[in-house]
Amino acid sequence: MTAYMGVLGAMVFVPWCQNPVFFLAACWLSFLNAVVIHNHMHQGIFHSRALNKAWRCVLSFGALYPASSNIPAHNLVHHHFEDDGQPDWADSSHVSFRWNLLNLLHFPNVAGPNTFAGLKRWMATTHQPGFGRQLAFELVFAFGLTLALMMWDFWATLFFVVLPQVYGARCILRINLIQHDRTDIASEWNHSRNFVGRAFNWVMCNNGYHTIHHNRAGLHWSELARAHEREVVPRMDSSLDERSMLGYLLRTYGLGLRRPVPRDVAAAEREAQTREQTLELASREQRRAEAEAAAALEAAPV
Repeated sequence: MTAYMGVLGAMVFVPWCQNPVFFLAACWLSFLNAVVIHNHMHQGIFHSRALNKAWRCVLSFGALYPASSNIPAHNLVHHHFEDDGQPDWADSSHVSFRWNLLNLLHFPNVAGPNTFAGLKRWMATTHQPGFGRQLAFELVFAFGLTLALMMWDFWATLFFVVLPQVYGARCILRINLIQHDRTDIASEWNHSRNFVGRAFNWVMCNNGYHTIHHNRAGLHWSELARAHEREVVPRMDSSLDERSMLGYLLRTYGLGLRRPVPRDVAAAEREAQTREQTLELASREQRRAEAEAAAALEAAPV
């Protein structure tokens, strides 16, 4: 976050920093800013509530949207998929182009409006004034600081601050599509795609381990890698572990023109569970029959 704020400030106030290298760095760091929002809204960085609320304002400026909107949109809605009878505002089924790359490019145009429309409905029905005030603080800080920078240098701020801000916010929405598209959200262990490369997760604060994050959302991000190996790997479809996100993106959206076929592993899991229960029942009945036969043999007169 320090690097991101420093790069944005340099591009506004130092003319020779207004170049493609700084701009690309700002876009990448903006995406990581959105990752930090995700982690922070699951577990606050500070013990102090006041510091956590202030930090949300800083993060909101970095993404140009209120960080607290993650609470209903991500924590309360997305993490439940459709288990609670309510649609996921960022469900991958919201896009349906046959050319798969278009789904990746267009997804934020659908998920973004869905999310903010859902946020308005949620605020109207839950009536949480404290949340509304915090959301207003974040909006005022994010857009107020951006407007102040525009008053200093409109074009530099527009190209070198606003574009990176928007880029990060849109890319974090695309992660929903990448991690869930064509998985089976009805499955307990196969609802998410994981990217398990060590370098990738070092940069991404372990956000590649997505299955365990959904199943144990309160687990701190630093524990996700070990929990993934311990709890997820023995139970999941191994094809949902990807070593490289770049390789997956190239294979799925670059070289693969058509969208993959949806998975239905939940049905297979239910069948396997039924078979296990049937075998266990048969084994139990066999043991009972053997025990009864042995008891009858012992009771028989010599």
